[in-house]
Amino acid sequence: MSIFQIKQKTNGAVLWTGSASDALSALDAMAREAGYPDFAALPETIRATGPEASRLD
Repeated sequence: MSIFQIKQKTNGAVLWTGSASDALSALDAMAREAGYPDFAALPETIRATGPEASRLD
């Protein structure tokens, strides 16, 4: 597991920081913490902001 940080590409806002096995898993974990089953279930308005997962470690 690695530590990932997810930021919006449009404004640099940090949306989530936590551990995940890869970037896609990090995006899914962020969505689950927000109450959605996975990243694909997030509203298009959120996905359109371009969330980007970066490994911190």
